[in-house]
Order: sequence, then structure tokens, then C-alpha cells
Amino acid sequence: MKINQHHTWPSTVEEAITIQEQLRSQVIIEDKFKEPVQYVAGVDMGFEADGTISRAAVAVLSFPDLQVIETTLAHRPTTFPYIPGFLSFREIPAVLDALEKITTIPDIILCDGQGIAHPRRLGIACHLGILVDIPTIGVAKSLLIGKHEELPETRGSRQPLIHRGETIGAVLRTRTGVKPVYVSSGYKVSLTTAIDYVLRCTPKYRLPETTRVADKLASAR
Repeated sequence: MKINQHHTWPSTVEEAITIQEQLRSQVIIEDKFKEPVQYVAGVDMGFEADGTISRAAVAVLSFPDLQVIETTLAHRPTTFPYIPGFLSFREIPAVLDALEKITTIPDIILCDGQGIAHPRRLGIACHLGILVDIPTIGVAKSLLIGKHEELPETRGSRQPLIHRGETIGAVLRTRTGVKPVYVSSGYKVSLTTAIDYVLRCTPKYRLPETTRVADKLASAR
């Protein structure tokens, strides 16, 4: 897979904010992808050598049957610290290395992190989608910003995630009686469609199969 768009990776938070502000105008939260979707992918990160080495994993699965088609791994030095709201600057450089190795191009990438549910509306899913020009969905395990009403316990229940009067995503119950996930548009996918694909990618567990496969690869030693 060829990565067409690059930018200089920052060394400070101030530089990172400038990049986020510049890229946010490129975010598209409408459905702009071809159907039927044949391949979905997950990306995840692990770290080695006390966090100094980033280990990125990509897993491409067939859709809708969610069978593993291709996986890749990439390693590179970690150059940005862990700071909430700036996850993409820590993780995307290695993720891009891993994506460059795949031959099966996914139709949608589900990211283990936020899309527009982010203070500057540019979470890791948005950032990655812009750089690779592939539709993305943010599927986060924890809340970064926003508030929502109480969520019923049944699978498929959802509530809007609101920040400063704007709907930035949804809190979604993917398994009955299990903690929800936080879904938001990343790039070229609407929120309604994002919720639909997340549910279709979570047939058994809380997290999408794409994330589960990528996480096992990223965490393996």
C-alpha cells in the first residue's frame, strides 16, 4: 500500500496542535466510500524496550464474515510521549510503516481510538484517514471528551456523545451488560454508518474483531 500524504512529525505539543488545526478542515464526516465493503482493517500498537520502540500491527479481515486475510507488523523508535489528545503523533508513524507492507487494501479502517470525539476534532482515526485517504472509524475504549445520557444495558443501545452543544459521536453498547465503546466518525464515514459497521464487526465481544486481531499481534512477544 502506498502512502501518498506525509507531514513533518512534531517534537512539541505546540507543533502538534498546529498540525491538528491545519488538518481538521480536511475531515469529511459523510459517507464517501464504495459499497459493498469487502475488507475491513484494524490497527493497534504495542511498545517494546520500556516504550522506546513502537510496534504497530495491521490486520485486514474479510467483510462481513470477518476472516483474517492479511496481517503486518512494523517497528520504529518512539518519538512522541503519551499525552491524551495527541495519540496520533505517538502511534501513526509506525502504523504507516505497517500499512505500507499490506497488499490487501481495506475499504474501511477501524481505529482503536477517537475520531472527531476530540478537543480539536482530529483524533487518531481522522488523522490516519486523511494521510492514507481511506475511510476510518474511531472506536475508543474510554471517554476522552463529551457527555451522554445513561445507556441501557442491551446490545445495540446508543446515546449521542455531546461536546459544547455538538454531537461528536455515540456511546454504544456492543455486548449486553458489558461496558460500552465510544464511536465517532474518522474520515469519509458518517456517524450512523460508523455505528452500523462497529456493530457488524462485534459479533461476539466488546471490541471489533479488527481491533482484537491487531491487538494480539501488537502485544505478542
